[in-house]
Amino acid sequence: MVRTLGVAVVGFGWMGRVHTQAYARVSHHFPHLALRPELVAVADEVPGRAAEAAARYGFATATRDWREIAADPRVEAVSIAAPNFLHREIGVAMAEAGKHIWIEKPVGLTADDARAVADAVARAGVRGTVGFNYRGAPAVVAARELIASGAVGDVTHARIRLLSDYAADPEGALTWRYERERGGSGVLGDLASHGVDLARFLLGEIEALTADSAVFLPLRARPAGATSGHARASGGEPAAVENEDYVNCLLRFASGARGVLEACRVSVGEQNNYGFAVHGTRGAVFWDFRRMGELGVSRGTTYQDQPVSTVYVGPEAGDYGAFQPGAANGMGYDDLKVVEAHTFLRSVADNTPYGATLVDAVRSATALDAMARSAASGAWVTLDAE
Repeated sequence: MVRTLGVAVVGFGWMGRVHTQAYARVSHHFPHLALRPELVAVADEVPGRAAEAAARYGFATATRDWREIAADPRVEAVSIAAPNFLHREIGVAMAEAGKHIWIEKPVGLTADDARAVADAVARAGVRGTVGFNYRGAPAVVAARELIASGAVGDVTHARIRLLSDYAADPEGALTWRYERERGGSGVLGDLASHGVDLARFLLGEIEALTADSAVFLPLRARPAGATSGHARASGGEPAAVENEDYVNCLLRFASGARGVLEACRVSVGEQNNYGFAVHGTRGAVFWDFRRMGELGVSRGTTYQDQPVSTVYVGPEAGDYGAFQPGAANGMGYDDLKVVEAHTFLRSVADNTPYGATLVDAVRSATALDAMARSAASGAWVTLDAE
């Protein structure tokens, strides 16, 4: 029997919209899901934005104050897509109000923030899913299974990249993303958090790391009014960018494997160049987000001059079959958020954690904090086991 679950969205920029559209689609792709989301309420502090969202998507209630959602008995689950500095306050409050939460990464500005939300979720006995969407790509799931099966041998080293140009325009507005107090650690939180999650998802726990970071565009113009996404602010008063444009990091995994993680938000010529290369003693596996349904796979016993084959994943890989009937039919970013919505709702329905949880958020944030300390000191940092 299908039960209706009252859901709300807090923060209605691009990510709030993506969450909302995922709720609208999830029952079509996963018809056997025991819960059907009902759009009850939307909150955004920008005047008019929540009302516009309600009119467009059918939320029953629109408000500028997220606290009204915490107090609303119709709301059982909440998507938290507000700016990073609000994640801890909103996440803890929603959990304490008995709401299940689907929260975007990074969960707050620090590992302490993520841990506070994780603790609140655990105390309240609610479910918490975190927006590490790239681990849900069917090809990434297939790569993980390939690595775990030993098909490429013992993993020796890996490279993980997240290069983008969303902040490359020097006239990009100085929004909250570029302020330490509200945005936290810049590209570490925006992109490297995904890289850490992919590294852990594919290869297990990170034992130690050393990092270097840089700010390449040190000044941006303050916007005159509310902004959304990565707006321009030509002619505004210039102010300092307070957090990182770029980070690179050497990783040591508990397995003994080594890794390199690189992330940049100002890479001119790079549009969402996200992916990984994992090398083992008998082969390798490669993935590029921009060719999301493909894997490059090298395996066998040739070793030297061993070829790489392109594998198009199909319905047997992850949740691919919920979207397409055969291999090489394309999926997109929004589909990954539908996969995430399914994971979240299934966790609520079964009262069992699935997918990326607050534990994963804490471990990712712990690695990000370690990167920041290492970049400041130049030293290797050992990660404490959580």
